[in-house]
Amino acid sequence: MKPTNSPKTYRVKSFGCQMNVYDGERMAEMLGERGIVPAPEGEDADLVVLNTCHIREKAAEKVYSDIGRLTKGKTQDKAPMIAVAGCVAQAEGEEIMARAPAVSMVVGPQAYHRLPEMLDKAVQGERATDTDMPAIAKFAALPERKRTNPASFLTVQEGCDKFCTYCVVPYTRGAEISRPYGDLVTEARKLVDAGAKEITLLGQNVSAWSGEDDKGHAVGLAGLIRDLAKVDGLARIRYTTSHPADMDDDLIAAHGEIDKLMPFLHLPVQAGSDRVLKAMNRSHTADSYLRLLERFRAARPDLALSGDFIVGFPGETDAEFEETLNLVDAVGYAQAFSFKYSPRPGTPAASMEGQVAKEVMDERLQRLQAALNRDQWAFNRATEGRTCEVLVERKGKHPGQWLGKTPWLQSAWFEGDVGIGDLVQVELVEAGPNSLAGRLREHVAA
Repeated sequence: MKPTNSPKTYRVKSFGCQMNVYDGERMAEMLGERGIVPAPEGEDADLVVLNTCHIREKAAEKVYSDIGRLTKGKTQDKAPMIAVAGCVAQAEGEEIMARAPAVSMVVGPQAYHRLPEMLDKAVQGERATDTDMPAIAKFAALPERKRTNPASFLTVQEGCDKFCTYCVVPYTRGAEISRPYGDLVTEARKLVDAGAKEITLLGQNVSAWSGEDDKGHAVGLAGLIRDLAKVDGLARIRYTTSHPADMDDDLIAAHGEIDKLMPFLHLPVQAGSDRVLKAMNRSHTADSYLRLLERFRAARPDLALSGDFIVGFPGETDAEFEETLNLVDAVGYAQAFSFKYSPRPGTPAASMEGQVAKEVMDERLQRLQAALNRDQWAFNRATEGRTCEVLVERKGKHPGQWLGKTPWLQSAWFEGDVGIGDLVQVELVEAGPNSLAGRLREHVAA
């Protein structure tokens, strides 16, 4: 079912984390360099890139379902060329090629800079797999950023050395590596030139980033943020995702000293039980995590907090789950992500005793999400009446309506004569559980 002619249109479908979104954007840019254009909305693409995530339950099976939907009822000359990229591609590799003859290319997250070469082979009818993990080589091979969204991503670090017992990232993304300081400053400037007003620095463990500045001085993430804050035209800086073990004094201080660093921190905890945290190979305790948050809030009192949670980790008891609920109550998260534990092949937790029954996990997740949703809505209500800066990111559903993000990463909608990329003053007038209605006050900058 492989087409033998060169594709003229493409669609990149990215799943999972923001790093996958970044990778998907970069793959799209490479295809654009080859003269391939995005398929119009509602029309089939000649080339479909499934940029996969291995975090979700049954991630691999969902990839095969997507492949089936793309090829069902299609004749050979109508079926799209299919590339599978991302973490499932890295983990499954040749298995995808064996199970899915419709797939022309399988490329891992550290090798997608070779996608154009693989495409040339695929056009000639040669199927190709590349799951090599060269250290950061892909970034030098990617095209320059020519246009971007007002809120853009910049990958600064990849991989993880923490080896949490439930996680596949060290196996699919490799060891921790940091992109060079100079490359990041250059790319940030190009993003701003291309229209970015806000940049989110990305990494599997972004707080582990380190490098040398242009004077040869060793710097950590805080030093990079301080220098990026000097870039003319860049109004906002965020970063994600962090590990509690790598949050140093300088980064805490930066939240109180750098106006462009937004008052938002995503810091996964995963559980509130110290025994469960130890079984997960998390290096913090519930108490050390809470004390760390206190230090961040002391530096930036209006800080909005976000986290990640896993319920039903092997051996988790009812009492240990209650400890997670107690931690949630103590923190008061503005946002959070929560999941049922699902075993990942090859990870230590997959073979642990005490696997929790599905119905128990379902009940715990419902209770946890009810508490998290309660606190998110409470945080949103606490911002009612504030006037704050909103970055306009896209049009709303109705004429004259616009959507953007507050400094605390809340979605806010309002009406007015503005444009995408504008920074405007908006009074937050009515809070919902997931967004806020606002009233336009004035422009800050075009």
